[in-house]
Amino acid sequence: MSWVSFLALFFITWWVVLFAILPFSLRTQDEDEDVTLGTVSSAPRGPHMLRAVLRTTIVTLVLLGVFYGMTRGLGLGIDDIPHIVPDFSQSPEN
Repeated sequence: MSWVSFLALFFITWWVVLFAILPFSLRTQDEDEDVTLGTVSSAPRGPHMLRAVLRTTIVTLVLLGVFYGMTRGLGLGIDDIPHIVPDFSQSPEN
């Protein structure tokens, strides 16, 4: 895989993971019972984007590390996905 492909995969994976991680460890103003006038009670309590970006980067690096290990170390590719899952449609012969 070229560096351009790796960076493209990292970019796409990073954004997907970001939106998956954003709700974790989010404290709302309602949970802290300190709602600022003019905001909804479900608004975030304080800035948490730096932590979300750091967590997203770490999770993305781990996911891409697993992907790299499976493709380079084990030699698996996209074409091997149907062969990973066993075929249960055939009954064993007695």
